[in-house]
Amino acid sequence: MRNLLIHADASPAMAARTETALAIGRRLGAHLSFLICSPFQQFIASDPFGGMYLAREQLAKAQLADAELETRLAAQLAREDVPWDVAIADGDALAALSLAATLADLAIVSLGPRDRRGLAQPTLAGDLAMTVPAPVLALPAESQPLDLDAPVMILWNGSPQAAHALRAAGPLMAGAGSVTMVQVGPDEGRVPAEDALCYLSRHGIHAELRRLDCGALTPEEILERTAKEMAPGLIVMGAYGRPRLRETLFGGVTRYLLEAAPAPLLLAH
Repeated sequence: MRNLLIHADASPAMAARTETALAIGRRLGAHLSFLICSPFQQFIASDPFGGMYLAREQLAKAQLADAELETRLAAQLAREDVPWDVAIADGDALAALSLAATLADLAIVSLGPRDRRGLAQPTLAGDLAMTVPAPVLALPAESQPLDLDAPVMILWNGSPQAAHALRAAGPLMAGAGSVTMVQVGPDEGRVPAEDALCYLSRHGIHAELRRLDCGALTPEEILERTAKEMAPGLIVMGAYGRPRLRETLFGGVTRYLLEAAPAPLLLAH
C-alpha cells in the first residue's frame, strides 16, 4: 500500500481519517493523496418556468470553503513526516473518488453519522467498494483513528469477495496483536477457510479460526456478539457477497455493518 487516497472534507470525521492515513503512511512508507470533492452541478438551479441558472453566489462560497480547507490541510500536513498532496476535484464524492482510486492502493472514507436508532446514515463506502478495484477503509463517523496494533477480525464465508478483502488487508494486519478469522455456518463459497489461513501464514500472519453456529440467531446477531467480545480494531470483509439488490431488500452482513459497524471496516468486492 504505497498510494493512499483520502476523502477530504470539513466534517468532524475528517480528523480520524487524517490520523489514520498518517499512521498507515508512516508504517508502510505510503504517499497520501487527499481529495476535496466539489460537485459543480449542485449549484445549477431551475425556476418554475423550466429555465436553468447558475447559483453564482453559492458556488463562490463553496469554492472559497474548498480553498480554505485545502490551505488548512496543507498547513497541517506540512508538519508531518510523510509525502502528501491535496487536490480539488469537480464532481460528487463517489464519481471523483472512483476516478482517483483507479491508481490507488487503498481508499479511506468515513461511514455516515448515526441516527436516533444508532444506525449510520447512507454512506458512499458501500458504493465505492463496488466501483473501484482498490480496497476501501471505512471509519465509523465517531471512531478514533485506526489502531494498527489492535486485534483484527476477518469475516469469512469462502467467497471471492472475502478472499479479495483478505489479500488486500495483508499490509494492515502485519502488526496486529492478533488475527481471528470468524466463519458463521459452513463455507458458502469454493475457498475453504484452511486455504485462507495457509495463505496468511505464508505472509507471516498467523490467524486463529473460529467457526460459529447461528442457532436461533441471524448471522448479523452472531457477528455483533462476537465483535463485542473481541473488540477488534479492524474488521475485514468482502462487500456484497450476495447480490446487492437482495441485501438492500432483505438485509445482509454488508448492509448491517455499514449501518452499525463497531470498528473500522476494510471492504473489498
